[in-house]
Amino acid sequence: MTGSLERRAREVRQRRLVLTWEYRQRELAKGVWFRLRRVLADAQSAWAVDDADAQALLANGAEPIAVGQELEPRKRIFWVPSTRLENLASRRELSVRLSSELLATPNLVLVRYGG
Repeated sequence: MTGSLERRAREVRQRRLVLTWEYRQRELAKGVWFRLRRVLADAQSAWAVDDADAQALLANGAEPIAVGQELEPRKRIFWVPSTRLENLASRRELSVRLSSELLATPNLVLVRYGG
């Protein structure tokens, strides 16, 4: 009986260590992919823009999404309404999924569903 209790206690401690590590990682590198996927899940469309249009968005009060700053190389990711997207001359549509094209884009503009 003592051997089986010790084994179960050891298993519980091991699971707890893994769980503790996973919770700690949520705000670090492991969590960034979850947060990026979560942002993309809310996007109806994704657009690549050049630095000039990204600067214009910043000047007009658009706030970059924090997850873009957690990636390397850093990206500026913005939520904008579809009406505001028409003013961005350099826009180029991307598919809304984790792809090499989307990850290589330094300035990303997203439109929410219904936006």
